[in-house]
Amino acid sequence: MVQEQWTAVDAYLTGLLVPSDPALDAALQASAAAGLPPIHVAPNQGKLLHLLARLQGARAILELGTLGGYSTIWLARALPPGGRLITLEADPRHAEVARANIARAGLAQVVELRLGPALDTLPQLAAEGRGPFDLIFIDADKPGYPDYLAWALRLSRRGSLIIADNVVRNGAVVDAASIDPAVQATRRFNELLAAEQRVSATVLQTVGSKGYDGLAFALVIADP
Repeated sequence: MVQEQWTAVDAYLTGLLVPSDPALDAALQASAAAGLPPIHVAPNQGKLLHLLARLQGARAILELGTLGGYSTIWLARALPPGGRLITLEADPRHAEVARANIARAGLAQVVELRLGPALDTLPQLAAEGRGPFDLIFIDADKPGYPDYLAWALRLSRRGSLIIADNVVRNGAVVDAASIDPAVQATRRFNELLAAEQRVSATVLQTVGSKGYDGLAFALVIADP
């Protein structure tokens, strides 16, 4: 009953504040048709990312975990003229669907999708001198989160905003004895975030159509 209520409230709020959008709707439909897992952010969460990118005045955005490109579209639409977004995706099928969705949204010239494991593509970005990024969104494989945080800091600057999704794991993050690698990696991520002197951070629990989870927000307050 609780999940039904969360979903109903999300539908109500989305109906009021996140009107139907042809490109975003098509991205979800194409992702579902291709058999991608339905783990994209909810529409109201996508709009939150969009608003945060606009508030940040982001001109350069890095996304770890593209899936079907739904959050990518939300973030890319927040960029000013001349802004760029780089998104990293390890799965070739996901990347294929995402590229089509991004192109349909008219963002092919704004978004660069790099295929391959993030721990391979992140060093390439650093070697190329890409960055620093104004906003970094982490929504990829959970065991990689501790390493992704380290790379996010390396590719940031004072004033950059780092956002990470799925850091509460339906409440399982409080279980220090969990044998779930995703839970243990998320706990490590949160602990590293708490110990990191170069950021000011918090985590918000979230409920809604995607269930019970949380988002981490870290503002870089010192040059990495």
